[in-house]
Amino acid sequence: MSMKIRLARGGSKKRPHYSIVASDSRMPRDGRFLEKLGTYDPMLAKDNENRIKMDLDRIKDWLSKGAQPTDRVARFLEAAGVLPKTVRSNPKSAVPGKAMAERAKKKAAAAEAPVEVKAPAVAAAPEVVAAPAVVEAPAVVEAPAVVEAPEAEASATEAPAAE
Repeated sequence: MSMKIRLARGGSKKRPHYSIVASDSRMPRDGRFLEKLGTYDPMLAKDNENRIKMDLDRIKDWLSKGAQPTDRVARFLEAAGVLPKTVRSNPKSAVPGKAMAERAKKKAAAAEAPVEVKAPAVAAAPEVVAAPAVVEAPAVVEAPAVVEAPEAEASATEAPAAE
């Protein structure tokens, strides 16, 4: 009899809850099992202590009897320190899919185009904004200062002469 330590799904629709069970490999996923060894609740946060609960002593006992853990349960056991970490090979994990490749092309094209367009636009914009501001501001500011200063000087010079 080939034994597996695997997940048996429970819970309602879109609210999964799994039991970690020891069962015969010929039995259905949610079918008959020999012993319940723990629980896994993927709806909880990853750092929550109640996300994965396992009876490690019973799991070690089943492993010693030759039970094989499924991939997901093996990852849980590796994280718990029961099994040594294994190196998994997934050569396609670094290759982007079609949609991601298209997004990367658009992003590269957008990164090149604005650099050429922004340089002339930035150079033209300060000239248009700076020229009227420089011309209007000194004319308004300097004109009253020039007009008031000679009158004040003229009245000041005339006043001592009158005395």
